[in-house]
Amino acid sequence: MDAPESIAQSFNRYFSVQLVGSEEMLADVQRIRYSVYCEEFGYENPHNFPDKREVDEYDSYSTHALVTHRATSTPAGCVRMVPTLTDETQALLPFERYCGESVDLEYIDSLGLDRSTVCEISRLAVDGAFRRRGAKERLTRFGQVDDIDFSAEERRTLPLIAVSAFLAATAITEKTGYTNVFAMMEPFLPRLMSRSGINFERAGDDVEYHGTRAPYFITTQSALTTMHDNLRELYLVIRQQLYPDN
Repeated sequence: MDAPESIAQSFNRYFSVQLVGSEEMLADVQRIRYSVYCEEFGYENPHNFPDKREVDEYDSYSTHALVTHRATSTPAGCVRMVPTLTDETQALLPFERYCGESVDLEYIDSLGLDRSTVCEISRLAVDGAFRRRGAKERLTRFGQVDDIDFSAEERRTLPLIAVSAFLAATAITEKTGYTNVFAMMEPFLPRLMSRSGINFERAGDDVEYHGTRAPYFITTQSALTTMHDNLRELYLVIRQQLYPDN
């Protein structure tokens, strides 16, 4: 009897993860964000984005990744890595600009970070078509799906879309050297990731910003060293998709 597929193998069969390298792909990313942040959850005013693409000033120099459902070519999820600007080392990252009052400056100072290695993972979103519809959907933005006719095996991989986006961002930080990583996250997400061996450190207090969130910190090396084997296998698959020549 053949061994069952691993989660990484199943995910790779049904989804692809790509670096955004064209305006068309960036538009797909921004449409996912508009659907999630403007239409579903009302975090942003949809009237500010008449073309139904949620855009901000960080998009132009961020590195974006897009998760796509292979069978339907439907964009499923996205994430971006926002680096510190090389010619403006004191330029604020999104969490510093919009949530600065929640940041534990004493903690951050204690890290002694080289500013040129600091980045933020942000705008992680999963399209509503790939999340469960119904009363429970509002509990989390990273659920399952009823809108597309998926096989049982495909459904097993759907909750991994958000995780795969985070792993894609981790691969980007490893590749680019921006390995001191901040993220504004809903409290459940660090708890979820800790079950897979990825341990974020809280870097401040809860704040209302696109829902209740708090700043967290992790190094790329820490994430890669402590993640569980099944997640490491998925990480390697995603890194190969993003950087096939490396």
